[in-house]
Amino acid sequence: METPAAPRRRALPFLFAFASGGILTLMAHKNGTLGHFGGPFFASWMAHGAGTVAAILLLAVLFRRGEGKALKGRAPLWAYFGGFSGALTVIFTAKAVNSPLALSGTLALGLAGQVVFSLAADKWGLFGLAKRRLSLKDAASLGLIGLGSALIILFGRAGL
Repeated sequence: METPAAPRRRALPFLFAFASGGILTLMAHKNGTLGHFGGPFFASWMAHGAGTVAAILLLAVLFRRGEGKALKGRAPLWAYFGGFSGALTVIFTAKAVNSPLALSGTLALGLAGQVVFSLAADKWGLFGLAKRRLSLKDAASLGLIGLGSALIILFGRAGL
């Protein structure tokens, strides 16, 4: 028999993923605003500078509590290049948000790009992922995301 806490534990990853989408929208908007006033490279420097300060403060708190040690050994070398892709993401987002795509079009195409890349990563087992055979459901999902993106961009306020 399931305990009452079990369904909640299964729902948490969905809640976290949904919340991260909202936070990503806020981040894209703030980076776009910085990009508007200072350019995309300025936006990237500010975003990553603020993130560095926040990470240092968090690590200081964790180390004081004895929780700042690595849990599973060393990460693979390629994992350390996440900051590089993050910097490019901020730069590209700052440019796209300040174009006729606006925030909603930028995020819609960004989602489409994420799904395309994640399906490729699943198919070819990139970055240590288990290889997964893609299905018609994957293609249909991608098609619907593409159609939704087109609706947002072509018939939304941006009206390209």
